[in-house]
Amino acid sequence: MNAPFRPQTASVRICDLSSPNERARIESLVAGHSDGTAFHRPAWIRAVAVATGNRALALIAERDGELCGHLPLVDIRSLLFGRAMVSSGFAVGGGILASDRTVSESLFAAVEDLALEEGAPSIELRGGVLPLDRKGWTVRKDAHCGFVRSLADDDEAQLTAIPRKQRAEVRKGLASDLTVTIGSGVVDRSAHYAVYAESVRNLGTPVFPKRLFNEVLDSFGTNADILTVWSGPAPVASVLSLYHQGAVMPYWGGGTRMARSLRANDRMYFELMLHARRRGCDRFDFGRSKTGSGAYDFKRNWGFEAQPLSYAVWTVPGGEPRNTDPTSDAHGAKIELWKRLPLSIANLVGPWIARGLG
Repeated sequence: MNAPFRPQTASVRICDLSSPNERARIESLVAGHSDGTAFHRPAWIRAVAVATGNRALALIAERDGELCGHLPLVDIRSLLFGRAMVSSGFAVGGGILASDRTVSESLFAAVEDLALEEGAPSIELRGGVLPLDRKGWTVRKDAHCGFVRSLADDDEAQLTAIPRKQRAEVRKGLASDLTVTIGSGVVDRSAHYAVYAESVRNLGTPVFPKRLFNEVLDSFGTNADILTVWSGPAPVASVLSLYHQGAVMPYWGGGTRMARSLRANDRMYFELMLHARRRGCDRFDFGRSKTGSGAYDFKRNWGFEAQPLSYAVWTVPGGEPRNTDPTSDAHGAKIELWKRLPLSIANLVGPWIARGLG
């Protein structure tokens, strides 16, 4: 009787992200892997590193000279929130991509060793292969949900696919005297940042550095753009979206206080669905939301079904994971204070704080 097949052990090393050839190999792996996301791309972690001052790392696994595994990392350091190696930093996805379980176990061992060598107290994996009974790891499956739905075949079908109550809001947005622009030029970027900065201030969250949006747009090229809804000369809703493997993800979006009465956010997401289909997408990835939050309910109102997301955290023996959860008691009072800050002050201080959130 033949012996059972045992996959050959893979060798793991830190990739030289300054090498175009190495980056191209990883990009090819991500593009061809069914679980690959925009956040696995070297383009993502390098853009994040340049914009936030954190360090980008990539572990790769090889077998017989072929790439068979990848773990993108951003080494995030913050005086306020602590330090962690995150896959992927400033993203809602990431984690290990591997051809088989043997490869993923090799990557788990390698990233644990790397964290210990570098003095990083914790590792955060946002999706990907999860650790099985590995010491020091905690897996959580109830904190966040993702929302993905197929796009309809034409504009009218897309509208009727939205549940009746939310469809009525979209119709009001369509009836408003609003204009829509799509691009990634200077005007698009300025409008987006102005809207997004006000939106997150109103939610009590520090805004990311403007350079982060610019670096992602520049790195992703035609795989990212900005859709903005205008009321006269004023931008009232805007979203920066990523495109990957036939899906569009509205990633950084928001609206001004005026947007709500104009239904500009509703108009924005509907217009993005139409735009994404016209450029060849077949799925709309509404991203993640905290389970039970207002954003969670908003996405369900659009007819999206919540799919639980699994995240894993490793800590050094005796260590504690960092806490960046905006809904935790530790941050509640700070959030309420931030909501009351003048926008000019929030925009001045916010990017410095947000560099360490990731």
